Amino acid sequence: MSSPSAALTLNNSLTADLALYIHWPFCVSKCPYCDFNSHVREHIDEAAWQAALLADMAHEAAVTPTRRLGSMFFGGGTPSLMPPRIAAALIAGAARQWEFAPDIEITLEANPSSVEAARFADLAAAGVNRVSLGLQALDDAALRFLGRAHDVSEGLAALDMAQAVFDRVTFDLIYALPGQSAAHWESELAQALRFGTGHLSLYQLTIEPGTRFETLVRQGHFTPADPDHGATLYEVTQAMTGAAGLPAYEISNHAQPGQESRHNLTYWRYGDYVGIGPGAHGRRRGMATQRHRKPENWMDAVGRNGHGLKSEEALSPRDRATEALLMGLRLREGVDLAAIAALSGVTHGALVDDAAIARLSAMGFIAVEGSQLRVLPTGMLLLDAILPQIML
Repeated sequence: MSSPSAALTLNNSLTADLALYIHWPFCVSKCPYCDFNSHVREHIDEAAWQAALLADMAHEAAVTPTRRLGSMFFGGGTPSLMPPRIAAALIAGAARQWEFAPDIEITLEANPSSVEAARFADLAAAGVNRVSLGLQALDDAALRFLGRAHDVSEGLAALDMAQAVFDRVTFDLIYALPGQSAAHWESELAQALRFGTGHLSLYQLTIEPGTRFETLVRQGHFTPADPDHGATLYEVTQAMTGAAGLPAYEISNHAQPGQESRHNLTYWRYGDYVGIGPGAHGRRRGMATQRHRKPENWMDAVGRNGHGLKSEEALSPRDRATEALLMGLRLREGVDLAAIAALSGVTHGALVDDAAIARLSAMGFIAVEGSQLRVLPTGMLLLDAILPQIML
């Protein structure tokens, strides 16, 4: 990967590649751990949704007319429920609005059901070249606990099909489930690593506010994993993925060199991206954009205004510097404080506490080399506690 300084500087120039996020908000059911903007609807007017997404896209293209598109990401919700013809229309629409980078990365999130896997070939023909598969677990009991509609055999069949169809495949697993031992997770992760994908996203179960799991925990139906046990599982994860040639390049994402998600690196390196569809966020030319969250409200806004924007606000220099720091420290490569200063005008001394950095460096949690600041693997577990200490 390029150096943090080069990444941050290049991603924020007005000639750098732009990233496009497209939100498809619909799911068959709501998973009990999910706090994403997902909705269950009995009927969807597919033609209306295609037209509205294209209109929302055209609005963003009009304010970024000279930019080249380096990545597209269909997120959700469950974008694999989207008819492939809509994906094809949106990819073709993006190609009309922006120049595509020769190696553009086009990712689609998919559930591993047999119905959705049957669409993989059509999605690849539409232009999708990378799929992110929501396996979540390789154990049927765990999948039932997580409220997933597929079982292990169906998930593995979908993975086989994805690997046969797409140039690049990644999949998600959730660990630190209630009662999950270190030996069980080691066995599951070893199985996952044998599948040979170039990328894995490995997340500890988090009880998010407003989810069904939060209610169940509050009512005493189950107890989340102890944080110390979660730390042990995290250390197991780092050791096994590193030994297998898929080290963590971000706190929860692991990849072979060159297989990192280029789209997500745009976020973490604080590059410009545009987001369309219900609830989508964007960062472009120092502006923060947000779409209406509820699908019906977003559709109404597109009908009225030609776009689904709820808000569009200029970010202050301090906001930009803070966001760049918070996002960049999730990465193994860290951030270059001089590059953040050049981007935002907020100097090193006005952004971070050098005394706190020295203290945390002596404790082995962070490293400083010139203006480059990065969180070490021992500190990633404590990232939420470290950030308030180092920021002024």
